[in-house]
Amino acid sequence: MHPLIDAPTLARTARETDDLVILDVRWRLTGPPGIESYRAGHLPGAVFVDLDRELAGEPGPSGRHPLPSPEAFEEAMRGAGVRSDSMVVVYDDADATAAGRAWWCLRYFGHERVRVLDGGLRAWTAAGLPLTDEEPSAAPGDFTARPGGLPVLDAEGAAALAKSGVLLDARAPERYRGEVEPMDPVAGHIPGAVNAPTWGNVGVDGRFLPGGVLRERFAALGATDAAEVGVYCGSGVTAAHEVLALTLAGVPAALYVGSWSNWVADSMNPVATGF
Repeated sequence: MHPLIDAPTLARTARETDDLVILDVRWRLTGPPGIESYRAGHLPGAVFVDLDRELAGEPGPSGRHPLPSPEAFEEAMRGAGVRSDSMVVVYDDADATAAGRAWWCLRYFGHERVRVLDGGLRAWTAAGLPLTDEEPSAAPGDFTARPGGLPVLDAEGAAALAKSGVLLDARAPERYRGEVEPMDPVAGHIPGAVNAPTWGNVGVDGRFLPGGVLRERFAALGATDAAEVGVYCGSGVTAAHEVLALTLAGVPAALYVGSWSNWVADSMNPVATGF
């Protein structure tokens, strides 16, 4: 199944099928909570999923957005109405920063039929499609979490991959270089990592660039289907978006879920700055 779906196709699918679940995962790192945007207007039938509470575990040494437990994720998805045979479409405001994390989590926990609304809510409204403030009552689903559907890295694996393969840092260049660090106590990057900011994956409309363009972008950084590739960011959210972009480019990639927030929790891990 192709990872993306456009707004007109989603609207048509919603009319023609009864096994569709739409998840609104709007989220911003510094707030306000996405539920406020959801209540102001969302896609018809969409159920809100909180990234901080349902697509991540409790913050701590494992990172600011570690993996939720299989039990917690299963409960959250069942509560949102996800069944084993559901087609799930996830969306955020526009550029799939949060939707990419939802896509990744569902795939990691074993759900194959998941797609991202390309361009998010912005593309939906640009297509003249309606929003609603009515909150649906989702029938409980039967989703079963089966971890391991996508590859992951821990700190040791990320360090090794930076030497033997290609480890991409999906953060903004100034954070990669160590010039600023708004979220974590130490600035810089994992030695050997290559900077590949996520804003290079989408156009000004928030839609992903064509697969061929993404393939050229990542190939220029050494990330091809012939290489072993991993991705990290600050806490494993935007890096999941980058894994999605790499998938569109035909390049399998592992996610370092704990990312920089986990790396710097261990003072023994080395830190690089600059390029």
